[in-house]
Amino acid sequence: MMFEMKRFFKVILPEFFLFTALFFIAVTAFSQEKIRIACVGNSITYGATIENREVNSYPAQLGAMLGDAYDVRNFGRNGATLLRKGDLPYWNTDEYRQALAFNPNLVFIKLGTNDTKPQNRIYLDEYMHDYKSLIASFNSLPSHPRVVLLIPVPVFLTDTTGITSVVLTGKIIPMVRDIAYETGCEILNLYNLFIESPEMFSDKIHPNAAGASVLARRLYEFVRTKTEPADLSGHWPEDAKPFNFYGFQGYDFTFRGRKAKIVAPKNVAPGCPWVWRARFWGHEPQTDIALLERGFHIAYCDVSELFGNEEALSVWNDFYQLLTEAGLAGKAVMEGMSRGGVYIYRWAQKYPERVAAVYADAPVLDLKSWPGGKGQGKGSANDWKIFKKDFGFTTDEEAMAFKGNPLDFAREIAKMGFPMLHVVGDADVSVPVSENTALFEQKIKAAGGSIKVIHKPGVGHHPHSLPNPQPIVGFILKATGYQLEEK
Repeated sequence: MMFEMKRFFKVILPEFFLFTALFFIAVTAFSQEKIRIACVGNSITYGATIENREVNSYPAQLGAMLGDAYDVRNFGRNGATLLRKGDLPYWNTDEYRQALAFNPNLVFIKLGTNDTKPQNRIYLDEYMHDYKSLIASFNSLPSHPRVVLLIPVPVFLTDTTGITSVVLTGKIIPMVRDIAYETGCEILNLYNLFIESPEMFSDKIHPNAAGASVLARRLYEFVRTKTEPADLSGHWPEDAKPFNFYGFQGYDFTFRGRKAKIVAPKNVAPGCPWVWRARFWGHEPQTDIALLERGFHIAYCDVSELFGNEEALSVWNDFYQLLTEAGLAGKAVMEGMSRGGVYIYRWAQKYPERVAAVYADAPVLDLKSWPGGKGQGKGSANDWKIFKKDFGFTTDEEAMAFKGNPLDFAREIAKMGFPMLHVVGDADVSVPVSENTALFEQKIKAAGGSIKVIHKPGVGHHPHSLPNPQPIVGFILKATGYQLEEK
């Protein structure tokens, strides 16, 4: 009897515990339900023209990137339209019924390209209504999913007798942005992501496997980006008026007699990061839009045309207090286009502890170069007069002796610790690179500072930014600690 009990404890009991443990692990794994993602769309979602689409379509690649905790399904249908009166309404497809039955936690909708066809575009007045109805059908599911609207990828066809970029950019994309604003849905801009990559579209409409990989990577970043609900609108002045900024909620108000704007992301990144645009609100907004998608606020306070003098910095100081007391981070990404470069660097010199990073685009860094026109550039006589008045100069000689240019204190800026990115057109004759960024870069590097310059060969002062802003966005995300790991 004693022998049998010893055998039980040595052999049978350990096996029992092992079985119990394995059973518990299996039950736990089964109970941890996967996050269900539905990719709703047309042939681009389906993976038309892509070899081995079951593996290489963007929903398939997204699922592989996200891993076992997610169940990503492809509900794309070749030729589908969003319009109910289109030649192949998504509403009438098995894929739509299957997507609803899937009861997803997250829905990506990418429809609109086929709606540009001649037989469909005659019904575009009903596009917004039908899109809102489609969103509502998913919102009413028991899972109450997040619904994300995907701005369609570019069409590299200009022939208006079929699918065409003219209708896509002129009508479809603006309507998708309006729908996102009116419904509160999240929105992702895929258009600019591909605008410089026609080689990824074998037939000028459908991304190839490499293009699908780029698309999947962007959706992966979206899914994995940590955000939190935060509504700061109660902190803005009573006269703040709402406006639609490319699908995002903006607030327009007056601050110390100056025009001011705040645009909020749909969901806020932890720590409430933000971009402070110095000048030219809304010009080449693709970087701002991309950062809104990633949870950054965008702020603006118009202090033109003060060239960053003490009055301008005083107004900005009060504006900074308003924003940070509302909950925005203590450090901002400073964004300065053209003469905005003077503004952001003069601010950075006075308040370096408030600067997370600098993105300067074709920046003025020496006022003698522009508006002075005392070098290679033609300058601006009227703005030169304004500059002299702003700083109390009565003669050109006094203005020429001014030592408050960013170029003058570049070595001081270099030691302040924040990284800098400049984007310049090498053929810029208004703000010559040789008199501004080139000299500034030399001084920054000589003093041990961190600066990167992106050159645009053959490009003048305009256009600013980059058609695909990813290099700028990547710099800002890395500089602020919000860059995701590579996948």
